This record gives sequence, structure tokens and C-alpha cells, in this order.
Amino acid sequence: MRSYNQYCGLARGLDVIGDRWVLLIVRELLPGPRRYGELHDGLPGIATNLLAERLRTMQERGLVEKLDDDRYALTELGEGLREVLYAIGRWAYPLMGEQEPDEAFRSHWIVHPISAMFPGIDESRPEVTIEVRCGDTPMTIRSHAGAVTAQHGPAPAPDVVLTGPPDAVVGFIAQRIDRAEAEKRGLAVAGDVRALKRLRPAVPTARRTSA
Repeated sequence: MRSYNQYCGLARGLDVIGDRWVLLIVRELLPGPRRYGELHDGLPGIATNLLAERLRTMQERGLVEKLDDDRYALTELGEGLREVLYAIGRWAYPLMGEQEPDEAFRSHWIVHPISAMFPGIDESRPEVTIEVRCGDTPMTIRSHAGAVTAQHGPAPAPDVVLTGPPDAVVGFIAQRIDRAEAEKRGLAVAGDVRALKRLRPAVPTARRTSA
């Protein structure tokens, strides 16, 4: 990528992260180190030679390091992009309508919208555990002690189970679409969803609806 050659923080930042796929590689590494094959699986559409080139460039720019076990990991500089990605996710949420037939999805991607929608600690949030089934593997979303987290794997005793396409699941959790619209898109709901209304997602133009 050619430099913008501007003495501006935004321009210098884009000199480092403005290449195609760079921020999505960061997205894949935010949960922790990944092997090359894991990165490639989490980036549908990227050619193997391009991924290798991007990783090499990101290492040169100080965003990524290669560990002794051959996994790739974010450096402190790369980790600093976490809030940048979450801010972009919150800004872009109004663009997230229905999923297009040719759009790929991986279950672990739900970690990022959940982290963006429910930042920080809010002690008024209810205690609730949600199992989400909208991709290759189940995910668990948990609201505990005011914090909302998402992690891989099924929940041992979920209060709510949401099964269906990602646009229906995420739209319903974000309170952007109501239950009737979510079910129209293919969502199946099991359990008591009343606690979900009190999670209060921090996303632009989220439409609050009844469960």
C-alpha cells in the first residue's frame, strides 16, 4: 500500500491498517493466537498467498508476531486495535440487514458484535445465560455481574436458546427486530426471553421492541 504522505494521525494509521483484510485478520486474532490454517478458515474468500503476504507485512509493521509454536498473535500495538474494531462494528450496525445468500458466517464472529453492543459494566443488567446456535459451533453469551461476554461452546444450563440464521439471532439480541420478525427470518426461541429486554444494547438506531 502506498503511503498517504500526510502528517496526520488518521493518515499514518491508515498507512498501517488500510490494506484489505488487515482489520479482519486482527478480528481473528483478538481472542488469542491462531495457527495459519485457523486464520485461513476464519477468513473465507482470502487467497492463501495473500494471507501470507498480509501476515508478513503486519509483522513488519509491528501488529503481529509469530510465536515459537508457529501461531500468530497480536502485539501490544495490534491489541490496541480492539476498541477501534468495536467502534467500527457499532458504527456499521445500521448497515446489517438480512444476511445475503452469498455471505459467509462463522460462529465465533458473534463475539465481536456482542462485545460492541454491550461494552463495559452495567450493574442493572440481568443475570442471564444464552446459548446461540447460528453457525458451525454453539456459542454462549452470558450476562453476569454487569458484564456481557461471549465464548465458544454450549452453555451447561442456558436460560434461553436461540437457533437460526445470524441476522435473526443478532438482530433479536440487539433489539433491532422484534420476535415476530426474527421468527419470520427463521429464529427458534426456547426459554424465557424476558431478561433480554433489560440488556439495553449500545448500538445506533437499535429499535427497542417487546419480546
